[in-house]
Amino acid sequence: MSTEAIEEYLPDEEATVEFGRRCGLALQEVLSATEQPIMVFLEGDLGAGKTTSTRGVLRAFGHSGSVKSPTYTLVEPYEFESAQVNHFDLYRLGDPEELEYMGIRDYFSERSVCLVEWPSRGQGVLPEADLHFHLSVNAPGRQVNLSARSELGRKVLACF
Repeated sequence: MSTEAIEEYLPDEEATVEFGRRCGLALQEVLSATEQPIMVFLEGDLGAGKTTSTRGVLRAFGHSGSVKSPTYTLVEPYEFESAQVNHFDLYRLGDPEELEYMGIRDYFSERSVCLVEWPSRGQGVLPEADLHFHLSVNAPGRQVNLSARSELGRKVLACF
């Protein structure tokens, strides 16, 4: 039986980072077995925890520095021995076609994980998501729903 979604209450920032880290470990496991690019969409209002979750994913891959949302640069690539993790923030994207001009398809290599904040702004250019994070404020913490959108996504959730 395959897992379709995981829902959790995250009481604070530390729990949000830890949820992202657990997701990152599952992403690594699936990526090492398939070597296919994995698309992860992160949605939620401003301040809902998208970048905080991304920090956790990056920690699972071995990043120990700060993680800022690439709001103005659109993408921040992180190179690891096991994978290339690309953190996109499309909040300020004027037109989805701008993604074509920046060579977005080059980021979808066989050893890549693409974490995309505000994916609706890239609709029509971005591939479909394998995983979908939906974060919402549930004071004092956050509510997260992580759902699979493909067979690859179901494999990640099964490793979670």
